[in-house]
Amino acid sequence: MSRLFRDVEGGPRCPHGSVVCIGAFDGLHLGHQALVRRTAERARALDVPAVALSFEPLPREFFAKGNPPPRLLLPRAKVERLLALHVDQVGLLRFNSRLSSLAAEDFARVVLRQRLSAREVWVGPEFRFGKGRSGDIAVLRRVGTELGFAADEIAPVELDGERVSSTRIRIALQSGDFAGAARLLGRPYSIGGHVVRGRQLGRELGFPTANIRFAGKMPALSGIYATWVHGVGSRPRASVSSLGTRPTVAGVEPLLEAHLFDFAGDLYGRRIEVEFVAKLRDELKFPDLDSLTGQMHRDAAQARAILSSGFSNASSTSLRQSAPL
Repeated sequence: MSRLFRDVEGGPRCPHGSVVCIGAFDGLHLGHQALVRRTAERARALDVPAVALSFEPLPREFFAKGNPPPRLLLPRAKVERLLALHVDQVGLLRFNSRLSSLAAEDFARVVLRQRLSAREVWVGPEFRFGKGRSGDIAVLRRVGTELGFAADEIAPVELDGERVSSTRIRIALQSGDFAGAARLLGRPYSIGGHVVRGRQLGRELGFPTANIRFAGKMPALSGIYATWVHGVGSRPRASVSSLGTRPTVAGVEPLLEAHLFDFAGDLYGRRIEVEFVAKLRDELKFPDLDSLTGQMHRDAAQARAILSSGFSNASSTSLRQSAPL
């Protein structure tokens, strides 16, 4: 049986019971990690599978109607990181009009009881579920008593006197505070994906790039960055990366383009992880390609200087330990 499932309905996946946690898990920060670890611990104690339940698209993306909010973690990376936290199954439920219209009680009956045979359900602070976000922990406990499972929430995880949240991480990233974001995440911020073919304009300009698309998701930051690329050889590669829509060449969709210094090779199809270290500047529209190329040389020189002056050890080691590539 696959460890990933997408559908609300179907046969029982855990006929002998399970312990389930529910959340958007965008970023999978320290608070999310505490919730997942509690779930895994309780599952081992009861000798049943641990299940992490999330949604794709995220509910806030579904209701955004073509104007998606910023996203910290792409779907595949979220699944990989959840599995790395020792859950046995990940439910990435298709959030659509049918699921969004399920009352809280019906969601608990169809998904938690019938699909997962839940014995315990764990959620984070301020959890809401069901149509119109009508369900909370009190509703979950009441319905759980009727359906045969216990429900509880973990205590908030705080850092510097404030609750760790995806919102705090987005604010940190947008302000260029990568050290602050890393503290909230428990690892350096990175974006992973398979390298795809682009227009190869960078190669023509002397800056070949490894490109990652976002498949309709909106990244949580944009601009030009000093970065480390993981997944190309045994050590992270110093790089300069652009994340945005490429206004100089009339781009539309967000694209992550990483130029690896002193590297020559074919990366198409390879899965890489781009770790963000420092922001160099905002994305700009240049009057011509010569102006763009000149700025790219200056960006590359600045990124090289930053990466050679103290960002080469702790952050890279942490990412390799926490992120399956």
